[in-house]
Amino acid sequence: MESTQRATLPGGPGQVRIIGIDPGLRRTGWGVVESDGVRLAYVASGLVTSDDGDDLAYRLRAIFEGVTSVISAFQPSEAAVEETFVNENPRATLKLGQARGMALLAPAMKGLRVAEYQPNLIKKAVVGAGHAEKKQVQAMIGFLLPKAKFESADEADALAIAICHANHRTSPQARAALALREAARG
Repeated sequence: MESTQRATLPGGPGQVRIIGIDPGLRRTGWGVVESDGVRLAYVASGLVTSDDGDDLAYRLRAIFEGVTSVISAFQPSEAAVEETFVNENPRATLKLGQARGMALLAPAMKGLRVAEYQPNLIKKAVVGAGHAEKKQVQAMIGFLLPKAKFESADEADALAIAICHANHRTSPQARAALALREAARG
């Protein structure tokens, strides 16, 4: 497992720290931002990678351990993960789903609130269009988080997921969904 990261550490009262996770079997992007409800600040971003030569179980372990390590290092209070889109190759979709499972499990095991967002909603939250190109998303990340230093599309996507969550976490729909989940837990 390899994990790369770059960080700028802002802080302040009333801010919530959010980790966005873009799951992938080869490269899982992650990005951490802080939001006070209006302003966003870049904290860190990077990649968790798995070795193509390893068996699937060990690759999944690398993803889980890598994301867990990032969560321990940056102490986010909430997490957001991109939902899986189904592609033409069912085997690839299944493997992506398993990697996504690790990306969901790691923050859940740390007790974080975990939200999930569809790719089109993430793009719409960042760019304003649900079918935006990756270059448009990256350009808007640079605009919204001028201190962000990302070297891959996976990191930019993870930051976009965190931004999407920052924009949606206090919406009436999010509050209603949270209330339903808490009521179901008893």
